[in-house]
Amino acid sequence: MNLPNRLTIVRIILIPVFILLLVLPLDWGQVTWFGTAIPVAQVWGAVVFAAASITDFLDGQIARRNHLVTNFGKFADPLADKMIVMTAFIILVSMGAVPAWAVAIIVCRELAVTGLRLIVVETGGKVLAAAWPGKIKTTTQMVGIILLLLNNIGFGAINVPMALIFFYICLFFTIYSGIDYFVQNRQVFAESSAE
Repeated sequence: MNLPNRLTIVRIILIPVFILLLVLPLDWGQVTWFGTAIPVAQVWGAVVFAAASITDFLDGQIARRNHLVTNFGKFADPLADKMIVMTAFIILVSMGAVPAWAVAIIVCRELAVTGLRLIVVETGGKVLAAAWPGKIKTTTQMVGIILLLLNNIGFGAINVPMALIFFYICLFFTIYSGIDYFVQNRQVFAESSAE
């Protein structure tokens, strides 16, 4: 069990911690940040989610740099990412922070792309690395979720809802990168229909 895989396991373990922090009826009070009252449980949820996001960045970097890529890592790393992000979005829907229809689009895209990756591997193709639209999607997802957990804080008197801006940018790039991934792999469907 190498270091990148351990970081992936830590990220998976953080998922139930993240859920419990946000769904248990714990009243730890509130903190005020930029004039916005934020429940302490949500602050801790944001900290746990940020820690998970950092492990996501680190495990991939370490694995590639030190040639520690394993089959477990190829399977568990993207699964752990999707699990914690989807968990966060579902909880945010229950909190009324984001619309359910938008989260449904995000979940459907993730399932569709995951299914396509399985078909690509099964047919002997090469799974494409994340392109820039996918990287923007991931970054805006993570930043948006953290800001949403911090009650969509604004900045001073302007009170710009940065979390929702990040969320809708994320939604746009979720759709765009999903379409792009299917276009890049369209030969899989052409090959299967020719059989």
